[in-house]
Amino acid sequence: MFAMTRIVAAFVVALLVFATPARAIEGGPAPYDNDLQRLAEILGALQYLRTLCGANEGQKWKNEMQSLIDAETASGDRRARIVASYNRGYRGFQQTYRSCTPAADIAIRRYLSEGARIARDITARYAN
Repeated sequence: MFAMTRIVAAFVVALLVFATPARAIEGGPAPYDNDLQRLAEILGALQYLRTLCGANEGQKWKNEMQSLIDAETASGDRRARIVASYNRGYRGFQQTYRSCTPAADIAIRRYLSEGARIARDITARYAN
C-alpha cells in the first residue's frame, strides 16, 4: 500500500510540474494534444476506480483534471476534446466495474504509472 501512495504522490507532483507547458499556438493544436487527451482519459479512469476501491480521495482526480484544463487555458473544440477524453475514461470503467476487484487494482497501478510517464514526458519536452 505504501508503494501505491508513493505512485499517487509522484503522479500528482508530475501533474503539478506539468501545469506550465508551452501553450498551443492560438487556434491550433499543441504538439502534445494527443498525450494530453490520453492523460485526461487516465484521470477520468482514476477518479472512478480509486473511488470504487475506497481510496477516500474525494474529487482529487477530477480536481487534477480541472487544474490541467486551467493550465492549458483550453477553450472551444480543444477543451471539448480534453473533457470528452476524461469522461470516456470515467464512463468506460463505470460500465465495466461495479466493485473493486484485483483487475481494478491492476488497472489503477498501470494508469498511475502511465499517467506519471506522460506528465513527465510532456514536461521534459515542452515546459518553459
